[in-house]
Amino acid sequence: MKKRAYISVFDKTNIVELAKKLSLSGWEIVSTGNTCKILNDSGIKAIESSTITGFKELLGGKVKSLHPEIFAPILADDKERNSLGIEPFSLVIVNLYPFHKYKGVNADISTLLQNIDIGGVALLRAAAKNYKNVTVVCDIDDYNLDFDNIDENTREHLALKVFEKTSEYDFTIFEELIYNFGRTESDNLNDTKAFYLKKINDLRYGENPHQMAALYSYDNQIDYEILNGKEMSYNNILDSTAAINIAAEFYDVNACVIVKHTNPCGVALGKDNEDAWKKALDCDPLSAFGGIVAFTKEIDNNVAKHLVSMFLEIVIAPSFTKEALDILRTKKNLRVIKINTPYEKYSNFVSQELKLTPFGALVQQKDTLELEPDKFKIVTKQRPSQEQVEDMVFAFKVAKHVKSNAIVVAKDLRTLGIGAGQTSRVGAVEIAINHICDSPKDAVLASDGFFPATDNIHLAAQNRIAAIIQPAGSIKDKEVIETANKAGIIMATTGIRHFRH
Repeated sequence: MKKRAYISVFDKTNIVELAKKLSLSGWEIVSTGNTCKILNDSGIKAIESSTITGFKELLGGKVKSLHPEIFAPILADDKERNSLGIEPFSLVIVNLYPFHKYKGVNADISTLLQNIDIGGVALLRAAAKNYKNVTVVCDIDDYNLDFDNIDENTREHLALKVFEKTSEYDFTIFEELIYNFGRTESDNLNDTKAFYLKKINDLRYGENPHQMAALYSYDNQIDYEILNGKEMSYNNILDSTAAINIAAEFYDVNACVIVKHTNPCGVALGKDNEDAWKKALDCDPLSAFGGIVAFTKEIDNNVAKHLVSMFLEIVIAPSFTKEALDILRTKKNLRVIKINTPYEKYSNFVSQELKLTPFGALVQQKDTLELEPDKFKIVTKQRPSQEQVEDMVFAFKVAKHVKSNAIVVAKDLRTLGIGAGQTSRVGAVEIAINHICDSPKDAVLASDGFFPATDNIHLAAQNRIAAIIQPAGSIKDKEVIETANKAGIIMATTGIRHFRH
């Protein structure tokens, strides 16, 4: 049987060299349009596909390979090949129009549609479907294979690569057209939801050593650099994400966030980074050991000296002075991460969250709702000072990022105590207050959910908490507010719940 190859590529890289190798090895080459011309001009004999089909290219090249005389020799099995009357193709080499180059660059719709490949995808899928008889190549990196000696395992691998490539291609088109057609995120929670992920690298392990894990890319990722230390682990990535999520809430001021096991153990705003660091560390210095620290502003050598004086896993900031970086690099295992994406744009990068459960996949919009000081209600007789309003807004923003049930006690724009992930809200209040080194007198308390009973208010009053901010919505709201009034505690309600499981 004659060795016959079909070649039609948009990207002509190394195609002449490959075709020359095939020709010298006795392969007959059938090709299309510009590919055929380039091969012939390079002294390689290639048959124009139209001489087989009897049809010239139509619609400016939109229709050239879509013909039974091309697809039948690709799709035919062993028995069918004997009855075709023409030689079958044993090798198909195709790559696609570069639609991905126009994704996310605000290309006009006509350019996008022009770069949606039809014939190429059909050729690849046909050849991959018949992998037992056809070797299919969609990747230039596979041009070095010995096509005279391809076993079935290799053909299987190449076929899988095709289906991976074409599914990614279709997904890219789908995602870009959604954006181009002006659909909103709520529109995207439709009957079919796809997430296309491509592996960046394997990780040493997952949350625990017995769990395999890998990092995958997706369309919208922040720009960052690891300036020092080992590669990020699974837990490092989760903790860093938690720290940056909180830091982004305070992007326009000097803020420091310390995170442990995805929960904050200290958050503070300061007149500078050093001031913010000292205040954040003071909240829970024991938990800060081995923590992840994120800053919103450039780190200088003064702050760097503080950071290397204790064991930390990761330091994150938008920039570092040269002196600071030299100091941090004295700790060879300390991961130093520079975030190149501006914090104020960070919330645009992850708009949806995905969780896989035994019941099915849960998809939701990310909780990006922000609280403004003029949007919440003061529901008690007592009125807050401006400083107390600022502390309440600060504490409520932090509570948004604490595992539920979540309580944050704060004063002077710094956390004093945090109660995270408790099964009862009063338990979270107790833990937050017990963490406080100094007196919680005149501090504010923020809750991610409503208070289901008055025991929380009594506990706050016993510890001289000055103000409480909470979503409200309990059947006992009236009783809770009355209790706050009797205790002389200011209470604000937001109408916003920030559960985080």
